[in-house]
Amino acid sequence: MSRQTRRFPVHGANPLWQLYRTVSFWKVMKNFIVIQIARYTPFLSWKNWLYRTFLRMEIGQQTAVALMVMMDVMFPELIKIGRNCVIGYNTTILAHEYLVEEYRLGEVRIGDGVLIGANSTILPGVTIGEGAIVAAGTVVHKDVPPGAFVGGNPMQLIREGNGGQKEE
Repeated sequence: MSRQTRRFPVHGANPLWQLYRTVSFWKVMKNFIVIQIARYTPFLSWKNWLYRTFLRMEIGQQTAVALMVMMDVMFPELIKIGRNCVIGYNTTILAHEYLVEEYRLGEVRIGDGVLIGANSTILPGVTIGEGAIVAAGTVVHKDVPPGAFVGGNPMQLIREGNGGQKEE
């Protein structure tokens, strides 16, 4: 399944050059400061509180966001992470992409019990199903089915899931 993004064409200079027509400078500054504090905060409950309170992100209970994770600085409110997930060291989660003639926004949905390996990049508009595992260093460029194990760049299905059901 392809990514679910909304497209916004621009005229003249590329959309990154026109950044503050897209999003408020003050919003970006606030988000940047909060994200940088959270990246270095060793207390998971504080980190999740920062994300929920100041960035309007949905973060489930017992979700562990590791050191140095970079949330989308412009549209973090489009990121939704389920409960009991692990988001690995230095992962980047993007809800926007600026291209030459347009920019795109897309909600990122991460289901319950998902493991994202270190140094992964999650692109806008993807859904990662419940219980999925994303190998370290993966670029998640399309939806991941529940319970699946994926990895690589480009991302490949390594093992199909069991629909999010626990194995007995």
